[in-house]
Amino acid sequence: MYAEKLIVKTDNFGNLQTMPKLPANKRFEAIFLILENDELPPPKRRPHPDIAGRIKITGDIINTVTQSDWDLPA
Repeated sequence: MYAEKLIVKTDNFGNLQTMPKLPANKRFEAIFLILENDELPPPKRRPHPDIAGRIKITGDIINTVTQSDWDLPA
């Protein structure tokens, strides 16, 4: 037995908006926990399709500024 967490939303009538894809010929035990805040986790950020994969790094991007320019305490 293993657990898988699914977050599903319901419509105004309490019906599931989307049915999750489940393995065939299996038995399931479901425990429904109603989330108090109605927020889903934010979607993962992705670059705009027009620029995705087009950026080329041609040098050291970490050591581009001298340490004195960072204004760090001594």
